[in-house]
Amino acid sequence: MSLIPMPGALSDDECLLVEAALAFAREELLPLDRAWDVDESSVAQVLPKLSDMGLLSLLIPQTYGGLECSYRTYAAILHEIARWSPSTCVTIGVHNMVGMILSRRASEAVKQQVLPSWGTEENFSAFAVSEAGAGSDVGSTKTSAVEADGGFRVTGEKMWVTNGLAGRWFFTLVRIQGDPPKGDLSAMLIDGRLPGIERTRITGKMGIRGSETAVIHFNEAFVPEDHLVGPRGGGMEVCLAGLNSGRIGIAAQATGIAEACLDEMVSYARQREQFGRPIGSFQAVADMIAQSAVELEAAKVLVWRAASAVDAGTPSPGASAMAKLYASECANRIAYRAVQVHGGAGYVRECRVEQLYRDARITSIYEGTSEIQRIVVARELANS
Repeated sequence: MSLIPMPGALSDDECLLVEAALAFAREELLPLDRAWDVDESSVAQVLPKLSDMGLLSLLIPQTYGGLECSYRTYAAILHEIARWSPSTCVTIGVHNMVGMILSRRASEAVKQQVLPSWGTEENFSAFAVSEAGAGSDVGSTKTSAVEADGGFRVTGEKMWVTNGLAGRWFFTLVRIQGDPPKGDLSAMLIDGRLPGIERTRITGKMGIRGSETAVIHFNEAFVPEDHLVGPRGGGMEVCLAGLNSGRIGIAAQATGIAEACLDEMVSYARQREQFGRPIGSFQAVADMIAQSAVELEAAKVLVWRAASAVDAGTPSPGASAMAKLYASECANRIAYRAVQVHGGAGYVRECRVEQLYRDARITSIYEGTSEIQRIVVARELANS
């Protein structure tokens, strides 16, 4: 079932784009995703195809050669791709989130330099904000920038960087030395092809193994002054604004994973027989399927509402946090039930729900844990 709530919710052209993404994911991505899970190879092998389809420039304005999708269309695309490859979904989502941040906050010089070719694999991007001691608390960033002739020299280490191996452009958060303590955090776009940057692959992840995750080491890497993203000292606001919208993408990934789990659950419950009849006819199994279907539909509504707010020009941190919180938590519950319905068959790698169970787990952690989402929702209610 689609994320789109009713006929006419998107234009015909937007629906065609969503359908094309679904067809591509269904026909090509599932066997690749299963292979990536086994050998921890990278989604990067399909970047040329993603580029050809326009999936790397979904949120870039048409004036710079992008598709300039509505956020509802974007969420619907991520949902469909996540059904067949959660790793590809987050890879696309992070790259497009960085592109969206640049289109709104970067200098015109940077926009002219990078956005017209943002949809190519050569300009693939990564979100490099977390550190070993600065995960949920990004304000504890220690990566430092020192002013140099024409720009800055950046030194530090970023952890859990999605797209960190294939990415050229790193959106990052640094602390500019000498700036006032309450305004020394700034966002920057760093060219990963320049000297002073090393990448270390992180392996052994529980799930989404096709998605690249890396440690990025900056050793006096030079960043031109016009590569500041947003105002100097405004890095926290730029970062959080990007995450508020980016969380909708993770919520859409979660609903896609949950949809895949429900599909697998229903199919197996029809085929598997015990005591002379399909297990779907037993009340306990039927209850798990019904509860999963209801929760999934509720999650989709929250995702659609949050995406609609972005399209209306009134993005809501609370709505994004609610969508991300509920969708990720329900994806984990539905994945649990999917394994339960499959029984022992669901506990081995040959069964897809075993992988989906592991893939779902990260959705309640990255781009803000469930605990952080609850804080955001409570804070917005307290200030309303």
